[in-house]
Amino acid sequence: MRVFFAATFVVLIALSLLAWSIRPNVAEPGKTALTWVSDDNPARREQINLFNRLHKDLTLRLDPNNTGMEKVIVQSLAGVGPDLFDCYDTFQLSAYVKSGIAWNVTDELAKLGLDPAKQTWKAVQADSIYEGRAYGFGNNVGADAVWFNKSIFDREGIPYPKGPWRWPEFIKLAQRLTHRDANGRATQFGFMCEWWQWLHFVYQFGGRVYSEDGTRCVVDSPETVAAVQLLYDLIYKYKVMPSPVEEAAMATQGGWGSGTITRFGADKGAMALGGRWWLCTLRDYKGLRLGVVECPYSVKRVFRGYGKGTLINKNSPHRQEALKFLVYQAGREYNQLINDQADALGPVVQFAYEPRYLLNPKHPEEDYNVVWRDALERATPDQYSPFINGQVALRLLNKQLDLVKNNQKTAKAAMCDAALQLNREIARGLEQDPELARRYREITGRTAPGGAQ
Repeated sequence: MRVFFAATFVVLIALSLLAWSIRPNVAEPGKTALTWVSDDNPARREQINLFNRLHKDLTLRLDPNNTGMEKVIVQSLAGVGPDLFDCYDTFQLSAYVKSGIAWNVTDELAKLGLDPAKQTWKAVQADSIYEGRAYGFGNNVGADAVWFNKSIFDREGIPYPKGPWRWPEFIKLAQRLTHRDANGRATQFGFMCEWWQWLHFVYQFGGRVYSEDGTRCVVDSPETVAAVQLLYDLIYKYKVMPSPVEEAAMATQGGWGSGTITRFGADKGAMALGGRWWLCTLRDYKGLRLGVVECPYSVKRVFRGYGKGTLINKNSPHRQEALKFLVYQAGREYNQLINDQADALGPVVQFAYEPRYLLNPKHPEEDYNVVWRDALERATPDQYSPFINGQVALRLLNKQLDLVKNNQKTAKAAMCDAALQLNREIARGLEQDPELARRYREITGRTAPGGAQ
């Protein structure tokens, strides 16, 4: 097995070197070319153009084809990685830091008068600050709320929802808005969401992924199990949300933002859990009349805050030039652009409290921007554990969640197995890393999860 992985690693490096050697030179004479690995949201074009206009000595280009975490790590370790790359969650950040490719920019930013821990929303700090050290700067940030289609509500004579509200009230409304034909096939769903949003449910049930000290995975707690159970029940008990089979039957256009966003935009659902960044796609749907309301809550009126940070490749020969992009993300021009584009919210808090954010003159119909800001004020960032590789943790968790989503495993069984597997990975990591083992013993007085000596 080790031989297989070693051979795979060598092949990936060889392919990366080949791709690097034949890539076109995009920089004009006298300019430094920078490559930014990010998603292919159409909004990126203007974000890049603005940066290039402000920095005449640089040429930034987008690389949307290497956004996979494995690709970024392998290419960066091989010396052929991007100059800048986005980090989408705490799991990824821990993997980038532990692999040694993320540049610690704490001191560099301080020299420039920047402190992301004080300037940015806490929700995006989980994607750029690791154990008190800054490895990047926020790119955008948000917390999900419930979109609703005003035309559907008007057609059915149902008043627009208002928050705060609880899940039982929401479920009754979603059931009223779910319609099926004589064969039981849904013609309209009351609600849509993605299963990667599971942490949004977990936090408001009072659940966690890891213990507060990060030494154990605790997704087998009653609170976390109840949150995953609600997601399951929305599909199979209350039948207000499409099953995987029903999702597959609803054809949507491809490209960035496809899936639940395009299904909702095509009037296949009356409500959907999503972010402000959905507008990057939904603004293209002519005649779509949208409203937004705070998401229902369970035990706690909190929501999952998320976003993405932009990190600098520690091995980039243009680290200092790339640092200018982080400074750009901290500035007024960038934050106002993000807020105007509705690419979630800009990373710097102060720019969400200016009149320009609340009412974009180009989109006066979007009179609900305060809902997104209020949700973000109540948002909690993702948790992480320094004792497990984020890439491995995410893979194991997603595998168990997929089994629940596909009705192949109960929520309790899946979360118990996930906790067992992640705690085994923590124990394995402690065996392989003496420094982590020392730190673990200092915190717990034990040598492995569960008290095993």
